[in-house]
Amino acid sequence: MKTTRKQDLVAAAVVGALAFATTIAQAALSAEALAKADDPLSSWNDGKARQSIIEFVARVTKEGSPSFVPVAERVAVFDNDGTLWAEQPMYFQAFFVFDRIKALAPQHPEWKDEEPFASVLRGDVKSALSRGEPALVEMVMATHAGTTTEEFDQIVRNWVASAKHPKTGRLYTEMVYQPMLELLAYLRANGFKTFIVSGGGIEFMRVWTEKVYGIPPEQVVGSSIKTKLELRDGKPVLVRLADLNFVDDKEGKPVGIQQHIGRRPIAAFGNSDGDLQMLQWTAAGPGPRFCLYVRHTDDEREWAYDRQSSIGRLDKGLDEAQGKGWTVVDMKKDWKRIYPFDARQ
Repeated sequence: MKTTRKQDLVAAAVVGALAFATTIAQAALSAEALAKADDPLSSWNDGKARQSIIEFVARVTKEGSPSFVPVAERVAVFDNDGTLWAEQPMYFQAFFVFDRIKALAPQHPEWKDEEPFASVLRGDVKSALSRGEPALVEMVMATHAGTTTEEFDQIVRNWVASAKHPKTGRLYTEMVYQPMLELLAYLRANGFKTFIVSGGGIEFMRVWTEKVYGIPPEQVVGSSIKTKLELRDGKPVLVRLADLNFVDDKEGKPVGIQQHIGRRPIAAFGNSDGDLQMLQWTAAGPGPRFCLYVRHTDDEREWAYDRQSSIGRLDKGLDEAQGKGWTVVDMKKDWKRIYPFDARQ
């Protein structure tokens, strides 16, 4: 169709106006992003901990600097329990285990007389855990095995959508630390790839970590049970077995990192002695390294515990952090907020 010169001019004006409006919108978005970037760790109080993070990131991301680290090598690993979300009065996955025992009890009438299951069904948590790790492993095997990976995924998905913490009444996935969410985002904005390396169950965490932390399932390293491929109704499925495969805790963490990630991290974050070997292995690499412990010191907004705690004990790790100059976050002093739902600044 032929157009007149006047129509051409009008069309050009419209296109120009749209382009101008788009430019303005993009500028506004950029300004908003810059404004947010001005205070990427807004829930952190000014202090040594916050400053050490910012200084490290600045050193390894400045091109031409002797401390510059290529993007591909910017690997940061995070423990989960007590580092990214709370872990008191017991590990959250243990609550999941207990709830599964109660749900499966009608299929196992023998549990009424068998420990540690009988204690769980009576609501006696202390007795259920009195045998320590062997009892917990027995309960995990009884509640985590026998399903396909898809079935287990849905069971966990349903639980995290409804189960609530006994003290706060909040969903467990709301009991995450706001300052650590900001730290994850800050590192990713500066070219880091963030991983979870936790003693928790790998298939338990993978269900929800992407939504909660922005960490996809392939970047989650954890403890696991064995699985095998079966054909059910002509369809291949992965079946979870009652057989321990790998424990991703203590000396197992560097092994898990090597097996799943294949790169030594340049930054590691934890909160307990169970994370010590991961921080040691990170610190032992060449070039700039950063290690940080979250120390639970706030008995008003969270919990205060370290050297004497049966859960999340920080004793040897605290000594090593102080001796080697690692960053130690004092939760009470360094964090303005604990949880996303905590409005107190």
